[in-house]
Amino acid sequence: MIVEYACTMSIKLHPDIASVRLTADDISSRVAELAQQLSRDYAGKDVVLIGVLTGSAIFIADLVRAMSIPVSFDFLAVGSYGPDAKISGVVKILKDLDSPVESRHVVLVEDVLNPAMARRAEYLAEVMRARRVASVRICTLLDKPDARAKAGVTVTPDYCGFTLDEAYVVGYGLDYLGNYRALPYIGILKPEVYGGG
Repeated sequence: MIVEYACTMSIKLHPDIASVRLTADDISSRVAELAQQLSRDYAGKDVVLIGVLTGSAIFIADLVRAMSIPVSFDFLAVGSYGPDAKISGVVKILKDLDSPVESRHVVLVEDVLNPAMARRAEYLAEVMRARRVASVRICTLLDKPDARAKAGVTVTPDYCGFTLDEAYVVGYGLDYLGNYRALPYIGILKPEVYGGG
């Protein structure tokens, strides 16, 4: 049985948000499409989705619930941010997987693939290959290809929700200094909030 949910209530815009870039409906529709694509690609395979905490938590939850094949998921916590939200350049696994992944098909799930996150995803993919997985691919909600190209980062996602190159977007798991993750939409943060204006 397929149940569709519709949200008709209006959402008050957070005062730190300049504008909404992707509505909750935009996100829901695209996540459903990604779930269908993953379900087709991994039908009959032992697949595990691995969310990289904390940004991917909402995305992966919606993604696995929309998939039509048996799927398991797990989480990694990786330290790469300093206290002022600058990338430190050091990737360290703070929370490892709860179950082994050897011989399984792994999909690393990220919230955004900007230059730093792409490098992190590349590192985690190598970690998974060292654990002798059957395959590893990267799925991201947001991709920032222009920023990656400018930084000379060649990692690209296998599955991508949206391509955005706005300076700073938050919501639906994406944060700035730990805030805004719970917003149901993705919005452009006012530059004065992060010192950009």
